[in-house]
Amino acid sequence: MKPLNLTINIPNILTISRILLVPLFIISLLKGMFSAALLIFTFAAISDALDGLLARYFNQHTALGSILDPIADKLLLSSSFVCLAVLNVIPGWLSVIVITRDILIVLAIAIFTMVDIKIEIKPSLVSKWTTVSQLATIILVLLNPTIPQIGLLKLIFIWITAALTILSAFHYVYVGMNIIQDSANGRKDG
Repeated sequence: MKPLNLTINIPNILTISRILLVPLFIISLLKGMFSAALLIFTFAAISDALDGLLARYFNQHTALGSILDPIADKLLLSSSFVCLAVLNVIPGWLSVIVITRDILIVLAIAIFTMVDIKIEIKPSLVSKWTTVSQLATIILVLLNPTIPQIGLLKLIFIWITAALTILSAFHYVYVGMNIIQDSANGRKDG
């Protein structure tokens, strides 16, 4: 069995910094400091793209990074949607959709781990587009949540994000069901 690579490298440091920024981001939002929250969120979003780029370019993929990166993403996005819904900047139903999808993903991974089904955690194309739309929606509403002129654009992004998040959830359910089916068939054959 190959040992886990838990090396700390620049991509992992960026991921850890993203996790550490989440409380600062939440505090900024709750204090109504949307410009500061936007700056923190934008830095976190850029660091997310940068850590993946650096890991691929310098071949610095690690087990630690593969665990921490999705955790950092979930923490940042989930806290963003919850806080913005609580502050009535985005509709609460959008926050529920985003959080429900994330819970489904985490539950599936936990179940697969408990029943010893090996899976490769790799985001699908629709999941990547979902993340981009979620990031864009949050950045848009943080620009200035009170500007009425961007109301239509904000509404369009909210609906695109909702649709992609739901599509992504169904896609992951489909993939999960296939993994379960393949595992059941493999156990019958073996």
